[in-house]
Amino acid sequence: MAYLETDAQLEAVRQFTKERMADDETGHGFDHIQRVVNNVKLLLARETGANQLVTISAAYLHDVTDDKLVEDVTAATNELKSFLTNTGFDDDQIDEIVFVIENMSFSKSLNGGTPKALPIEGQLVQDADRLDAIGAIGIARAIYFGGHFGEKIYDPEIAPREVMTKADYRDLSNETIINHFYEKLLKLKDRMNTKAAKEIAAGRQQTMLQFLDDFKAEWQGTK
Repeated sequence: MAYLETDAQLEAVRQFTKERMADDETGHGFDHIQRVVNNVKLLLARETGANQLVTISAAYLHDVTDDKLVEDVTAATNELKSFLTNTGFDDDQIDEIVFVIENMSFSKSLNGGTPKALPIEGQLVQDADRLDAIGAIGIARAIYFGGHFGEKIYDPEIAPREVMTKADYRDLSNETIINHFYEKLLKLKDRMNTKAAKEIAAGRQQTMLQFLDDFKAEWQGTK
């Protein structure tokens, strides 16, 4: 596939995603998408063996059929497949992009199930997405998301959940923003797939741990 054709395809994918995520108010808007794309390009420069068109396209599209963001996943998926066909992607590329975005979320590890093995393209996109959930940006997104859904900031009487089903994970009725760090965000460092992502995640983990230490000290009036 010629470079200019690939470049045009990626621009079409970017515009498709931008239109669908423009009104998001949960921390999954196009600014998040663009950071994930930037992350995946950073990882692609350090990891080998991935198809760049599929990887970058999946990075752009990873939230457009997410069941927590769209009302009708089947309709959104069919629309995506039609768009990719009309944009010149072949069947194998479309199948891989859809497989990646359907199987990369943290929730796939819940309910006691074993997530499906992702190809290297999916591993890179999953890492890029998870990197945007941790560190300084991750802190801001957790607060933004929790505020949008009316979560408490913190309640020391509510312990983080150790075991969750997908239904539990999506139930925010007794959730706190701080507990989300312990239930998910602090776990992501050890779930990175690639060496490059693991190295980046180590520094972002320390940012979150320092924030939590400072937050609790200020909450308790000891700092």
